[in-house]
Amino acid sequence: MFQLYYYPNNASLAPHFLLHHLQAPYELVLVDRKANAHKSDDYLRLNPMGRIPALVDGELTLFESAAICVHLCERYPQSGLLPPVGSHERAHVFQWLMFLTNTLQSQLMARYYPSRQTDDVEGVTSVIAAQDRRIEESLAILDAQLATSAYLVDAQLTACDYYLFMLACWCLPLERSPARYPHLSRYIRLLCDDLSIKAVCALEGIDLSRFTLVGI
Repeated sequence: MFQLYYYPNNASLAPHFLLHHLQAPYELVLVDRKANAHKSDDYLRLNPMGRIPALVDGELTLFESAAICVHLCERYPQSGLLPPVGSHERAHVFQWLMFLTNTLQSQLMARYYPSRQTDDVEGVTSVIAAQDRRIEESLAILDAQLATSAYLVDAQLTACDYYLFMLACWCLPLERSPARYPHLSRYIRLLCDDLSIKAVCALEGIDLSRFTLVGI
């Protein structure tokens, strides 16, 4: 049985979607961020960065959300969430997964935690403004990709779609949220009907109606 160390609406959300979709046997282990449990000695032995998530799969322990997603897909190759080795589709899944984690997710982290970049009050304001612009650019790239494709990789639901939905949840408070981009908005509404997303969001207390309440 897998053990997913998680906190609601954190980077554990994408692996949680995958575990549910795969119908894999798993146990959720809450890491209480409010009590700084992610900085405890016990948790640091699982994830030395002191961040969420971590996954335990027998004798294997993994951290980094994207790596966990790839591992889960490879454990269940029949799911189709990661296309066959050597295929163009698989290469594109990795492309978008790396874009999401290295670009958009990094931008969101800098935007929501600007004090990690600077302690200066004016500097914090500048960091937020700069990241807002960069996030808009990243969302525009995703919107353009979705103009001619139902999902990020053609017509097939893959792991990177669940990863993007996680980041879309984080983007909701922004003035230019994903719901304000025509193709991205259509895509998000499609994913809101996904049974795994519905079930996991209900469990983690994420209100999916917030996506439809924001006009384009």
